Amino acid sequence: QEITILPPAMEANSSQSPAAVSATHLVMAVLLFPTSLVGVVVNSLYLWVLRQKIRRTVTTLWFLNLVLCYLLFTLLIPFFAVYILLGYRWVFGTAMCKLFNTCISVGMFSCVFLLTLISLDRYALTCHPVWSRHHRTMSRARNLVVGMWLVSFALSTPYLAFRETRVEEGGRIICINNYALSKAWTRAEMLDRERQIHVAIFVVRFLLGFLLPFCTIAGCYGQMGLKMKEKRLAWGRKPFKVMAAAVASFFLSWLPYHLYHGLKLCKDVSELVTSAMFVIYIVTSFFNACFTPVLYLFVGEKFKQVFRTSLLTLVKAAFVDELESSAHESSGRHGSEIQNI
Repeated sequence: QEITILPPAMEANSSQSPAAVSATHLVMAVLLFPTSLVGVVVNSLYLWVLRQKIRRTVTTLWFLNLVLCYLLFTLLIPFFAVYILLGYRWVFGTAMCKLFNTCISVGMFSCVFLLTLISLDRYALTCHPVWSRHHRTMSRARNLVVGMWLVSFALSTPYLAFRETRVEEGGRIICINNYALSKAWTRAEMLDRERQIHVAIFVVRFLLGFLLPFCTIAGCYGQMGLKMKEKRLAWGRKPFKVMAAAVASFFLSWLPYHLYHGLKLCKDVSELVTSAMFVIYIVTSFFNACFTPVLYLFVGEKFKQVFRTSLLTLVKAAFVDELESSAHESSGRHGSEIQNI
């Protein structure tokens, strides 16, 4: 499951000239370079504002690390754009081949785990406010964040083992997964072993990186909706809208990623469909990392007000949690943080 694997069309026609490939994928590469520049600037600015200008809370800690994940993606985009322009030739070496794909995987798992933590945090605040009041601390949140990064790295280590460069006919170097670590098997045994490992990795990534988090987040939202309806309380405009925007943008962007790798395991799917899905997931995943933070500014403010309000004010309006601020203002009173809205 590699983000830089050759699309089926390229695998079938590896003799295609670099010039022809560059012409075919020029539009994608041209879009990726400015997207990377905008993404690095926007995410770096967000990171600086969240770290230096806004009071540190559990909520801002979640989103600070989420923006850090997005920044990691945007820093990797130029490598992929060059890879496309060179006709899917990998010129950065074996070490970078392993590191590049490992970083992509770490970023993906970190994003989905953070969004799951944010959803569970909202659920606890809404449905178990008294428990949250005594157990929702910065130290525990930091421990969860550190654990999340470690688990994400552990789930991404297969790239360090299986990823390698290979020289094909004509001298073209490609960056692919080699699941057959031993060369002592016969050709049939090797293909069978490669497919078994490939399927196992896909299942783990799909379950832990998409299906289980999606079910958890959907369950949290469902319980929160019932609780808010039961108490006849309105949804907090800022924190819930920001979280909904982050979750929707992530799953809409990464669903093509899992669909593409699922299609690669199917033998009867046409190359045209798989190649189209490859382009879709590349564009959506990278654009998500670059422009989702901009979306945060629009969910809490009216469109016209965005251009009349300073960046710091907008970021504070998007990320300062009403639940937390209410808790601080009424720390001497016993009661639900949700009711303080």
